[in-house]
Amino acid sequence: MTDDRFHVYDTTLRDGAQQEGLNLTVADKLAIARHLDDLGVGFIEGGWPGANPKDTEFFRRARTELDLKHARLAAFGATRRAGVKAADDPLVAALRESGAPVVTLVAKSHDRHVELALRTTLEENLAMIRDTVSHLRAEGQRVFLDAEHFFDGYRSNPAYALEVVRTAAEAGASVIALCDTNGGMLPDELAEVVQAAVGTSARIGIHCHDDTGCAVANTLAAVKAGATHVQGCANGYGERSGNANLFTVVANLQLKRGFDLVPAESLSEMTRIAHAITEVTNVTPNSHAPYVGVSAFAHKAGLHASAIKVDPNLYQHIDPAQVGNDMRMLVSDMAGRASVELKGRELGYELPAETSRELVDRVKDLESKGYTFEAADASFELLLRDTVAGRRTRHFTVESWRVIVERTRGAELVSEATVKLHAKGERIVSTGEGNGPVNALDKAVRLGLERLYPELARLELTDFKVRILEGTYGTGAVTRVLITTSDADGEWSTVGVDENIIEASWQALEQAVTYGLFRAGHAAG
Repeated sequence: MTDDRFHVYDTTLRDGAQQEGLNLTVADKLAIARHLDDLGVGFIEGGWPGANPKDTEFFRRARTELDLKHARLAAFGATRRAGVKAADDPLVAALRESGAPVVTLVAKSHDRHVELALRTTLEENLAMIRDTVSHLRAEGQRVFLDAEHFFDGYRSNPAYALEVVRTAAEAGASVIALCDTNGGMLPDELAEVVQAAVGTSARIGIHCHDDTGCAVANTLAAVKAGATHVQGCANGYGERSGNANLFTVVANLQLKRGFDLVPAESLSEMTRIAHAITEVTNVTPNSHAPYVGVSAFAHKAGLHASAIKVDPNLYQHIDPAQVGNDMRMLVSDMAGRASVELKGRELGYELPAETSRELVDRVKDLESKGYTFEAADASFELLLRDTVAGRRTRHFTVESWRVIVERTRGAELVSEATVKLHAKGERIVSTGEGNGPVNALDKAVRLGLERLYPELARLELTDFKVRILEGTYGTGAVTRVLITTSDADGEWSTVGVDENIIEASWQALEQAVTYGLFRAGHAAG
C-alpha cells in the first residue's frame, strides 16, 4: 500500500457490480481485483460476505488466490440490527470471519431513513453504529463507515447527520465516507457540507454517484474541502448513471493536483487496465472516456492538426503516455494537409507537400460520397500507398465475382459466391459457401488465394456494420459498410460505399484481405 495519508478505495466489485446488465462471477471478481492492484489502489471492496453467497465465496478464495502487492481487501456490510448486540448478529459475524483486514459498514445518516426504513429511533441508530464499530475494532479489524444518504440527511437534520460522523469516529472508525447516494449533489453545495463534516475532527471520505454527471467533479470538490479518502469504480460502473470513475479521479488528483496516489509506472498502465477490466465485464468500453478512452487523444480538425504538428501540447492537456494512451490523428473531410502529414508519419510515411495536397483532395472527395476514414484506418493507409506509388497497389486483381442466395427445401438460406482473380501470374476461380453473401465472398477469396498466401488462413472477420447514408431513396439508398478483420497480432477496419450493399461489402472485404497481406510482409505486385 502506497500511503495511508490519502486513500484510493475501489468499490467496483460491490457497488460497480450493481450496474444493469453487469453480472460478475467469483473468477471475474478475482481477475478484476488483480487488475486494480496493478494500478496501485489502496483498498478493494470485495463485496458483502454473509448477505451474498458469491461474495462469501470471493473472500474464501481470496485468502489463497490473491497475492495483493498494493491493496488491502475490504468487506462490506451493515451495522447490527436494532435490538441485537453486534456480537450476536450473524451478518456482523460474517464480516468478522471474512478474513478481510478492513470492514466498511454502511449506516443511516438521514433521520427519515432511520425512522422509515430501519423503523427504529435516532438514538438506537447511533447505538447500532457505536456497538458495531467498537466490536469489530476489538476483534482487530480496521473499520470504515459509509454514511448513507449523508447529503440528503444533512439537508433534513444537519445536527443528526454530523452526530453520526462523531459517533462513528469516537467508536473507532478510521474514516467516515459521506455518500451522495442519490447522486443529486453539485460541487459547490457538496463542498460546503464536506467542510462542516471535516469540522468534527473525524477523517472524512467521499462516495459519489453520477446522476447529475458531477460524480468526479464532486469528488474533487470534496478533496479540496478536506476529504482524504476517495471511493469510485473502474470505468464509472455502478447503478443508474454509475459511480465516480476511479480512473478519472486518480488521474486528475495525481496529474493535476500533485497527489502521490499510485506509482508512476502503474499510472502509465491505466489505459491497459481500464480496457482489461472491460474484457472481464464484457461491457463495451466508452471510447470517449477521459484519459483512457481510445478517442481521448484523437484529433480530427485540420486546425488542431496544424497546431499539433508544431507542438502536441497545444491541443493536449497531458502527454497521453502518462496514462498509457496514445495520440491519434483522424483523417476525414475536415482534415487539412497537417492532419494527413501527421497521420502519414504515424503510419511510417514522410509525405511531400504535393502528395499531401493530393491525398487531402482525394479524402475529401471520397468522404463527400459517403466514405469514412476516421473509422477505417486500413482503408486510409491503402489510399495513402496508392497515392505515394502513383498507381493502385494490390496483391491480386479481380476479374469478376458473383453471389447466389438460395433457400433450400428445409427453409435454410445458403449463399454461394464465385470469384475470378489474378495473382502472381495465375488466373484463379474459387467458390465458397457461407451463411450470407459476405461470408460466402470472404470464404471464396481466401480459398482461392490461400495457396499463394498461406497467411490468409489466420484472418478472421470480426465485425460487420452497415449504415444507410441517404434514406430518401428507400432500398436504392447509398450504403456504407465497415468491416473489422483480425489476425493473431491485431485488428483493422476497412470501408466500402455503393448503392448495392454487396458491392459495398466487397470493396471493404477486398481491402481487408489486401491490408492483411501488407501486414504479413508481402509487397504488392
